[in-house]
Amino acid sequence: MSSKTVEPKKISKAELKFRDAFERLKLGKPDILPKGTQLSQNNVAKEAGVDPSALRRARFPELVTEIQDWIEAHKGDQASKSPRQMMLAQRSRSRDLKEKNKALEVQRDKALSQLLDAQTCILELTLENQRLRAQLPVSKVRHLSSPNNLT
Repeated sequence: MSSKTVEPKKISKAELKFRDAFERLKLGKPDILPKGTQLSQNNVAKEAGVDPSALRRARFPELVTEIQDWIEAHKGDQASKSPRQMMLAQRSRSRDLKEKNKALEVQRDKALSQLLDAQTCILELTLENQRLRAQLPVSKVRHLSSPNNLT
């Protein structure tokens, strides 16, 4: 009976550099790339100071799988936009809000104008009603519905 001992896999210097770069990017504290850089396989290689084509699945299958798994698990956590894209999106939102605000102001002004027209019409009709009531002859007819008028 022979017992096989599993030797720990030797990690090359290149893989160590990639793993260190991967950890720095996960923590959001890169040395080479700007802070806030999105974690990707290419950015791990860039952070390690090598060409992105150096970090290939054929050479580092476990590391590439770890990177892709981490990216998949943290999709919602990372800002998927660059600072410029975020600035452009903010400008677009601001522009949309300004346009909406302007449309609401126009709508408000139109409603206020209609309200003033209606109030003017009510005032004119009230005055005409008073004028016409003043022209009516005084009536000596008593209303029977009231109990005070039964004398």
